[in-house]
Amino acid sequence: MSGLASSSGRAWLFNALATVVLWGVWGAFSGLSPQHGFPETLVYCVWALTMIPPALIVLAQARWKLDVNPRAIAYGLAVGGLGAGGQMVLFYAVTRGPAYLIFPVISLSPVVTIILSFLFMGERTGRLGAIGILLALLALPTFDFAPGGDAQGGGWIWMAFAVMTCWGLQAYFMKSANRVMSAESIFFYMTVTGLALIPAALVLTDFSRPINFGLDGPLLAAGIQVLNAIGALTLVFAFRYGKAIIVAPLTNAGAPLATAIISLVALGVMPGPVKFIGIGLALAASLMLAFEPDAAAGDDDSEATTAA
Repeated sequence: MSGLASSSGRAWLFNALATVVLWGVWGAFSGLSPQHGFPETLVYCVWALTMIPPALIVLAQARWKLDVNPRAIAYGLAVGGLGAGGQMVLFYAVTRGPAYLIFPVISLSPVVTIILSFLFMGERTGRLGAIGILLALLALPTFDFAPGGDAQGGGWIWMAFAVMTCWGLQAYFMKSANRVMSAESIFFYMTVTGLALIPAALVLTDFSRPINFGLDGPLLAAGIQVLNAIGALTLVFAFRYGKAIIVAPLTNAGAPLATAIISLVALGVMPGPVKFIGIGLALAASLMLAFEPDAAAGDDDSEATTAA
C-alpha cells in the first residue's frame, strides 16, 4: 500500500479511482450478507473489525508514527465518529422509513462538503470541474431512486438528513485533518471510533431471530466489507492530495456507477430508466473530474507534504 502515499500530482486521482472501484464492488455484493441471514448490525461489527488490518499496515509503513496531540486526536475522532455514527443512524432509519427515499437524500452529502470547502477552505475548480460537480450531484439521487412504495411516517426524513450531514461533514473534516496530521493517523482514529460503536450495534441486533454464523455469514461479510475498509483508506489519501470539492462528488458518483455496471454484468441486474440516466450523468461527471487539470490538486499536494 505504499503507493497510496505517493506525492505525485495525480495521487489524488489514483486514490479516488481506487475508492470508486473498491466501493463499487462492495456495493454490488454488500446485500449478500443480509440475504444469507446475517443482519446488517452484525455486518457493521464485521466491517469495523476489517478496518484493523489496513490500519496496522499503513501505520507500520509510517514506522508507527501516530499523531497524538490534542488537535490531531480531536480531528481523528471527529472524522471517525461522524462516519461511524452516521452509519448507526442509517441502520435505525431504514427500519423506520423507505430505503428508496432515504438513500437519495444521503447521497447528496457532497453538497455539504462542497459548500464548506468553498466557504472555509477557499477551494475552487475550473469550468470542467464545475460542470463535473454539477453532473455528479444530479446523478447521485438516481442510483437509489425507486418509484412507488409506502413512505409511512415522517421521522425517518430527519434521520436521513442527519446521515447526509454527518457524512458531508466527515469528508470536510477529513480534508481539514489532512492539513494537520498524517493520513495514517486519520485512518487509525477512524478505526478506533468504528470499533467503539460495536457495542451499540450489538444492542440493536435482534438475537431472537435466527442468525447465520456459517461460512456465508460472518466470513462472507468479512470478504465483502474489507473492500469497504480499504476503500475508506484510499479515500483518506484522495482527500490528502486532492481538493475536497472534486474528490467528494467524484467518489460519491463514481462508486454507484461502478456498482451499477458490476451488477449489470456480474449479477444480471438490469437498472431501470432513471438509473440509466444516472449512469450516463455519473460517467460524464467522472470523466470531467478525472481530466480536471493537475492544478486542481496542486496546491493540496504541497500542503500534504508539509503535514505532520
